[in-house]
Amino acid sequence: MSHKKEFVKDITNIDEDFAQWYTDIVLKSELADYTDVKGFISIRPYGYAIWEKIQEYTNKKFKEYGVKNISMPVLIPESLLNKEKEHVEGFAPEVAWVTMGGGEQLEERLCVRPTSETIFSTMYAKWLSSWRDLPFLYNQWCNVLRWEKETRPFLRSREFLWQEGHTIHETEQEAKKFTFDMLEVYADVVENLLAIPVLKGQKTKKEQFAGAEATYTVETLMHDGRALQGATSHYFGQNFTKPFDVKFQNREGEQEYAYQTSWGSSTRLIGAVIMAHGDNRGLKLPPYIAPIQVVIVPIAQQKENVLEEAEKVKDILAKKFRVKLDSRDNYTVGYKFNDWEMKGVPVRVEMGPKEIEKGEVIVTRRDTLEKMPIKVEELAEKLEELLEEIQKSMYNTCRKRREEKTTTALNMEELERNLKENQGYVKTMWCGSQECEDKVKEITGAPSRCIPFEQEHLSDTCVCCGKKADTMIIWGRQY
Repeated sequence: MSHKKEFVKDITNIDEDFAQWYTDIVLKSELADYTDVKGFISIRPYGYAIWEKIQEYTNKKFKEYGVKNISMPVLIPESLLNKEKEHVEGFAPEVAWVTMGGGEQLEERLCVRPTSETIFSTMYAKWLSSWRDLPFLYNQWCNVLRWEKETRPFLRSREFLWQEGHTIHETEQEAKKFTFDMLEVYADVVENLLAIPVLKGQKTKKEQFAGAEATYTVETLMHDGRALQGATSHYFGQNFTKPFDVKFQNREGEQEYAYQTSWGSSTRLIGAVIMAHGDNRGLKLPPYIAPIQVVIVPIAQQKENVLEEAEKVKDILAKKFRVKLDSRDNYTVGYKFNDWEMKGVPVRVEMGPKEIEKGEVIVTRRDTLEKMPIKVEELAEKLEELLEEIQKSMYNTCRKRREEKTTTALNMEELERNLKENQGYVKTMWCGSQECEDKVKEITGAPSRCIPFEQEHLSDTCVCCGKKADTMIIWGRQY
């Protein structure tokens, strides 16, 4: 028993070794585990339940825009991948190839999809004939494979789960609008579901998606001040529709190439939840995505009536919440408290003979560890208010941290100092040259995060070269 108890407490200190802390949380809260295939993880039921909540919410939002789900093949012929030059160059180093099938050498290599623009484009060319068919608003929930050199569960696995939306439109204006609409969906998911504030903006040319005309992003900031890209939305224009011959008869009766978008979010959002909210006791899950919102821990459950009363409370709460009664009899109460805190369950309800006699329970919040007695007859109503309060409070905690970790720099010296002393987002002016962008990354290890939609005028000169600059950009080290 004592061994088990230590196991729960045995989490590396968050401020001493953040990377190890993260791995401890993933493994010990049973979100995921390593497999015998190097760089590939198994997502365990608890981790997958969080993904299902993200999926459910996002899917509903997509459908409000008329998006339909679809399924495309996992293998893509090499000839297709080679059709869009920038795209293939961008993905080539990460591609895994299939060369044999059923014991025979294949005539043409097939790549395991790193993303599916090419296969969607070939199918769109087949299915599209007139402007009356448009728009095609399709999305698929699937897995993709990218041969990453360095892997970390959820953040960078070689195989990950995601959704990839691919749409084609009649006009440039309509396609651009849809690109922004999807970015707003992502901002909604990350802020309102995951309780993490986002920074919205456009990626620089260097950082944009291979083959896109423009890439837009929702960026998030983690506990240690590193950034994590939450999701991206890309405007392609006709970069894919021309090489793949995706054209239609327009309203004037002439042939025209369609305008395309692509947008995606993945299981790395689970990584964002861990790193934005977690602490030295483990995970902290926002109530909206917690697989278990309320856990009931009976005290002295071997005593008469305790389990029966706990069951009654569970039945009342189960009508409104995702609730679990922990009646395991081979663990101490202390172990159970630690265990559920580590799993990040937002609210714990304790009840033993003393509480039952008073007709109340003791409720503990996971986010603040605050305890309060609540009458059983008021419990369902009070918990509803409490879970809303926890969701808001977790968002505000993240927002406050982001404010504290966002600084301004007017020159390289300040930029380096800010990143060293208070790692986070650094706002500067930028002349727009890739040379300066590369130099900043080389010197500080911080690539550009985005050119935020909300621009500020900090000075007249570029942080790097000192030349005239009228664009504000944000830098930050990343995951």
